[in-house]
Amino acid sequence: MKVLLIKTSSLGDVLHTLPALTDAFKARPDIRFDWVVEESLVDIPGWHPAVDRTIAFANRRWRREPWAMFGGGRRLWRELRGRHYDLVLDAQGLIKSAMLSVIARGSRYGLARDSAREPLATWVYHHRIRIDRHQHAIDRLRQLFAAALCYPPPESDVDYGISHDRLGPASYPVSGNYVLFLHGTTWPSKHWPEPYWRELIRLANGDDFMVLLPSGNAMEKARAERLATDNTLAQPLPALDLSELASLLVNAAGVVAVDTGLGHLAAAVAAPCVSIYGATDPRRTGTQARQQHHLVAEFPCAPCLRRRCSYTGEAAVTPACYATVPPAKVWGTLQASLKKH
Repeated sequence: MKVLLIKTSSLGDVLHTLPALTDAFKARPDIRFDWVVEESLVDIPGWHPAVDRTIAFANRRWRREPWAMFGGGRRLWRELRGRHYDLVLDAQGLIKSAMLSVIARGSRYGLARDSAREPLATWVYHHRIRIDRHQHAIDRLRQLFAAALCYPPPESDVDYGISHDRLGPASYPVSGNYVLFLHGTTWPSKHWPEPYWRELIRLANGDDFMVLLPSGNAMEKARAERLATDNTLAQPLPALDLSELASLLVNAAGVVAVDTGLGHLAAAVAAPCVSIYGATDPRRTGTQARQQHHLVAEFPCAPCLRRRCSYTGEAAVTPACYATVPPAKVWGTLQASLKKH
């Protein structure tokens, strides 16, 4: 059975799809997927043995460089029209993903109107599937795949199905025991205070762990360099692709993350991880896997689900809710799961 899967972004959403692929592969061993995904995330589908081909969608680049859409759009059209699929599954539920499904050849499946993030997208599907929206994203996707591909809803534990040998060796040279601190995220309200990161680095160094600090843009790189100032046991990482970073996570003793896509990458490769939540709610989008620990701010307005903190009272740190998730609590939680090589 040949299926075209459309799940283009973001990093966390794409990783959330992997357990559903594992379910489908176990239930239907003959199934093979082609996967349409944002070009910056093309590494991820290749990590799963059920995926034959990755089709890059350059939507973000085309928004910055509209002229690139002419040649790139034609190539994408040819790839989507190049073969007939037994089933085309839009797992995104957006108008842009629905339009991609229209180009492809095959019976189109997607979420029902009251289940999709953009209800207008559902008009183009031949088959619409109703999934309760008040669930974790991983659970919703597992149920969507089961309904579309006609196997019983899974009750097994989450299995991302990543073949570690597909990641390749880590290209960044590091030896000894190390931890990764995933400090970068999108919303200002999800940023853990920098003084807390410095104290957490001190605690990790005190237990003989080197701290690696990845970054994905100039702002995150500057933060990593500030956190590592005058500390030879804290290293800002150079720019790494997702496979290289995943390889580092596989071999890490442990990970601390804010609510970020890279935290889901840590979960997907089974790295012990403590994730910190203030403005957001892990019941909907938190990491899922073994050895994943969620520390949730206990504050009157948390989770506020706001991009920026609007609290105006007295506060020891900013955002104020993170005062209830101090460094000692984070490190103490991670210590129980740390791996030593």
